[in-house]
Amino acid sequence: MEPERKDEQLGTNSTILRAIVAADDMWKVKPPIAFPMETRYRTILESLVPPDPMSRLHLRRLSADEEFPDLSRNSTWMARILTPAMYRRQFHRCTQSGVIFDDVIRPGLEEPGDGSAAESVGCVAGDAQCYVLFCDFFDRVIEAHHQHEITGQAPEGDFNYDNLKGTCDLDSSYAVRCEASVVRGVEDFCFPTHCSRGERRQLLALARGALLRLEEEEQLPGRLLPLEELDQAQQRQLNLEPPSASRLRIGAARDWPDARAVWVSEDGSLVVWVNVDDHLRLVSTRDDGNIVEAFKRVCVNLQKLEGFYRELRHPFAWKQQLGWVSSSPADVGTGLRIRVDLRLRHLPGHKRLQDVLSRLRVRMHATTESPALYCVSNAATFGRSEVGLTQLVVDGVKLLVAMERRLEGGRDIDELVPAQK
Repeated sequence: MEPERKDEQLGTNSTILRAIVAADDMWKVKPPIAFPMETRYRTILESLVPPDPMSRLHLRRLSADEEFPDLSRNSTWMARILTPAMYRRQFHRCTQSGVIFDDVIRPGLEEPGDGSAAESVGCVAGDAQCYVLFCDFFDRVIEAHHQHEITGQAPEGDFNYDNLKGTCDLDSSYAVRCEASVVRGVEDFCFPTHCSRGERRQLLALARGALLRLEEEEQLPGRLLPLEELDQAQQRQLNLEPPSASRLRIGAARDWPDARAVWVSEDGSLVVWVNVDDHLRLVSTRDDGNIVEAFKRVCVNLQKLEGFYRELRHPFAWKQQLGWVSSSPADVGTGLRIRVDLRLRHLPGHKRLQDVLSRLRVRMHATTESPALYCVSNAATFGRSEVGLTQLVVDGVKLLVAMERRLEGGRDIDELVPAQK
């Protein structure tokens, strides 16, 4: 390259970089408005991290090789992905809020799994910046868990419930309940495992204001109930359980139930959990198989709340290459979970069931309510749009019901087994 052209290019790059640094906070990457900068300048952002920010916190640690955890009996995705070389690369990194890599992998060390169940991700993000700063680790975990490659393009989003097909004819003798839920993290705040009491209380104040507007502007009356004020009967009605030992160990349930709340619509069609699993979790449950109505209720109100939070200058956390992000990499992309409870008596014991579920990209597990009641849900939240994930579960449920009917009649199901999706 000629010297003058090289100097001109370097000058252009310097101008762009100065523009990025001059933003309100270069680590709080906002959703792109016109041109996605995050992917292009990710390596530059990482190079600006102080060489050893932990030295300012006076944390006594030995070398990365001496601190590398024992993963020999660990069956999480974290353990399968993490290598000593990768650990060394992350070891001296620290987000602006103080999250180090050992905080990220702590859940997998606390709950290593036994290899008998579906692999958990075994890691958690303490704040949204983790997904950029520790991207070479998180990206690999996300690709492995969701079975979808990460590219520089923004994930496709689709909330148009009218695009769903064939969702109103689930057999009610098999589909007894359905649920649509979605999680969101709020920009500028640490996620539950790392946030302070003050942050958590601010998040509750933001939620109170946004939900009040939802009641007033959308004519959806409801009540915001602090968890500390709920009696035993109300807790049972909401299926609220005390935080698990693992959530307490990793810090997600610190100060429980301080600044945790649940908003319930008057008609019972929508529930919003605040600071419980994540910053926000919207849930719509129905006592039938009408998934389209549950999905519609969540989509409409989620988009309204998103607009209110933007007006409050705290939009939902979003990353160019991942989509919506929250504390768990298992929820990136859409944060959407579609669940259908099916009454099945023959299919759960079939030898080809696990192969069928893998091909359908869904999960199934027994519920505690009845020995013949099973929950079917999407296995991933990343790689498809919201409508695409919902359609995936709908199609899977229909096929599982068709297989159950065949088995009831003593027939084989081999010809119904789908090709790998």
